[in-house]
Amino acid sequence: MSTVAVPEVKTAAELKTQPEEYRAAVEKIVISHAVNELYGAQVFDEPAIALAPTPYAKWLTCRIAMEEYHHHVRFRALAEEIGVPAERMDPKVKKPLSIFSFELKTWPEFCVIKAIADYAEILQVEDLLHCSFHPLRNLGRVTMPEEKFHAKFGKDFCLELIQAGQGGAVQDAIDRYFPITPAFFGASNSKNNETYRRFGLKQRTNEEMRADFMQRVTELVENDFGLKLPTLH
Repeated sequence: MSTVAVPEVKTAAELKTQPEEYRAAVEKIVISHAVNELYGAQVFDEPAIALAPTPYAKWLTCRIAMEEYHHHVRFRALAEEIGVPAERMDPKVKKPLSIFSFELKTWPEFCVIKAIADYAEILQVEDLLHCSFHPLRNLGRVTMPEEKFHAKFGKDFCLELIQAGQGGAVQDAIDRYFPITPAFFGASNSKNNETYRRFGLKQRTNEEMRADFMQRVTELVENDFGLKLPTLH
């Protein structure tokens, strides 16, 4: 990977002075977060409120939906601040991630999604914490505690289901949902990722993040849950 002098861009206004390639890379990251935070809230978090089995579970699920919608609001506000046209954040223009194609029908499915997919999101936000574009770094710092709460929510409720004798439902949801999650990290040898790392917008390759995710999820499912992570083909 060729190297460049990595800028430290502290404000949205300063972004205008950066090379076009840097500005375009920042815009892609911001648009991706804005689109996918909204789509995830719409297809998973908000519908799960009706699936939650108790008032306590509904309350926490409402909190997750609220926070995910707020993530979208934050990233969209940054997108607007740096001059991204609204149409570029339309899901018909910027296709959401494939992990959102899963059709949510049950409470155990939602708990598994939070336990696994939010681990993947934590890894993405970890890279933002050191981003050379400081407004993204700041959003990462605000977002991270909430993403950790969402993953812990999933883990805790999966354990509750397992302890209540519903381990089979959790295992079934893992078997069907987990195989689509590694694609969350994008293609190996991604040109976009190479650009992000060259400019200090991200720290790790897609392959490195995917390997970290696999290790964490294997420990979660097999050690904490006492279940089996399906083999990927």
